[in-house]
Amino acid sequence: MWFKNLQIYRLRDCAISPDKLEEALASMAFQPCGNMDMQSRGWMAPRGEDGALVHVQKDQMLIALGVEQKLLPSAIINQYAQERAEEIEEQQGYRPGRKQLREIRERVAEELLPRAFARRRKTYAWIDPVGSWLVIDAASPAKADELVEALLKCSSDITPALVRTQLSPMSAMTGWLASLSPNSLPAFGSAQATDGSLPERSRRQEAPAGFSIDRDCELLAPGEEKSLVRYVRHPLESAEIREHIEAGKQVTKLAMTWNDRISFVLNENMQVKRLAFLDLLKEESEQQAETADEQFEADFAIMSGELARFLPDLVEALGGEAAVV
Repeated sequence: MWFKNLQIYRLRDCAISPDKLEEALASMAFQPCGNMDMQSRGWMAPRGEDGALVHVQKDQMLIALGVEQKLLPSAIINQYAQERAEEIEEQQGYRPGRKQLREIRERVAEELLPRAFARRRKTYAWIDPVGSWLVIDAASPAKADELVEALLKCSSDITPALVRTQLSPMSAMTGWLASLSPNSLPAFGSAQATDGSLPERSRRQEAPAGFSIDRDCELLAPGEEKSLVRYVRHPLESAEIREHIEAGKQVTKLAMTWNDRISFVLNENMQVKRLAFLDLLKEESEQQAETADEQFEADFAIMSGELARFLPDLVEALGGEAAVV
């Protein structure tokens, strides 16, 4: 159960116990969609179907939000509504008007809804009360917001806020990538000062300790056109990339590896994508487990332990946390 994406939140004054959180989540336990429901959401057991809503291991907590959605494409509704409208036209002798067509579509949707297929998904979140982190395994901010909203409905003891850092990820990543260049031209295309020195924002920044830069990146130009250049499995020390940076493009995505243990892509909004725990960690987990339950426990223990060390290093690499206003 390894996370693949990280939406990172800081927990302020989090003192909720696993038992209290279990009770809070139970007030919004998942129930499948009823016949006339388009969507249903609620808390599910992270492991299995009938387990606890809060999986606890050495003060670390894992929760999961379940969402079920009915699949009722508008094209299907329109198809049936068109057939119904043609029948009504034959009966009344003239084509239905806009208001009548809208009512037909609404009735058709109500009739089809109980027969629609339902798609279910889970979104996992790790709560670290020791480090005061809430981390959601979601590729999009919308899915993370969905989980946070559900969590706030259940408990007033958890107050998550997105992590903000002193350095913007975009400027930091641009500096790190510029540091790969062998020459000494300004990192962000800024002109030199009259005394020949570089402006502060243009000085090169070495890649942070413990992190190495991999071979994928994305650079975006400012201005209305927002021209975008993407490199995949490409050496990032090339003169071509240096020229993009000198022309003013900034890095919006950068592939990196932390301590030879976790590879990831950081983006300009401090979202971590394509998170991959390297084979050494997974092999360590497999060696500790013989059953599926033991594997789940080992995976969660190793993952949470690694992330608890990785996140402070990432925040520190970005200048530390910004003061809460």
